[in-house]
Amino acid sequence: MRNACREIRQSGKRLGFVPTMGALHAGHLSLVQAARSQCAAVAASVFVNPTQFGPKEDLSKYPRDLDRDRGLLEKENVDLLFAPAAEEMYPAGAVTWVTVEGLSERLEGKSRPGHFRGVATIVSKLFNIVEPDRAYFGQKDAQQAVIIRKMVRDLDLGVEVVVCPTVRESDGLALSSRNVYLNPEERKQALVLYRALCRVQALADRGERDAMKLREAALQVFAEEKPVRLDYFEIVNKDSLEPVKDIVRGALVVTAAFVGKTRLIDNLVL
Repeated sequence: MRNACREIRQSGKRLGFVPTMGALHAGHLSLVQAARSQCAAVAASVFVNPTQFGPKEDLSKYPRDLDRDRGLLEKENVDLLFAPAAEEMYPAGAVTWVTVEGLSERLEGKSRPGHFRGVATIVSKLFNIVEPDRAYFGQKDAQQAVIIRKMVRDLDLGVEVVVCPTVRESDGLALSSRNVYLNPEERKQALVLYRALCRVQALADRGERDAMKLREAALQVFAEEKPVRLDYFEIVNKDSLEPVKDIVRGALVVTAAFVGKTRLIDNLVL
């Protein structure tokens, strides 16, 4: 993979890279399409990264279908696909980690300790192998994008991080590989995440700037969907991820909730 990517770059072509954990959907493919529109060559990876899953999370059940994923990427004219085994990415005795301190302990990191250490480590390894000019990530994983951008700046990595808009179903549910876990009733309940974000957007559009009032309005929406268990709903600074008192300078609205046994996340940029 390293040699193949090097040949592309040495030929003078700009190389775009889309790292994924497989179970591809239209959200992933939108990243591929963005890369294809901006770069002469596109590489993608499919790797279910074990180090970003906690002990009680769904690593063993995470959907995997490499043949299907490969077919979808071929249709999008991806030039290179990297699908390594866990033993290749984490050789025996590996003890080196990448940790973006501070940012990694908030929000998702608070609910999933160690998650972003796994994310930052695997993404840095993939960047070292592929050495892309641009790498493409989805806005749905907003905190991940903030952390990767910070890692790239701090480590002087020569890659431009491009964050693409969240892709949604027609009713607003953010596309996620975990949506396949939802039964029909849970699928309806899952829309509460988007409804809560829309309530915040509507109030902000009408002039409300107080973050506490916006959050309280969103919590009222969640209260209407009692089977859904809210993990967090926060309004934070887009770069530091620290809570804000008002949205005068913009903000990132982030939420996570359990729908049945499935944990979903979503966000909104104000």
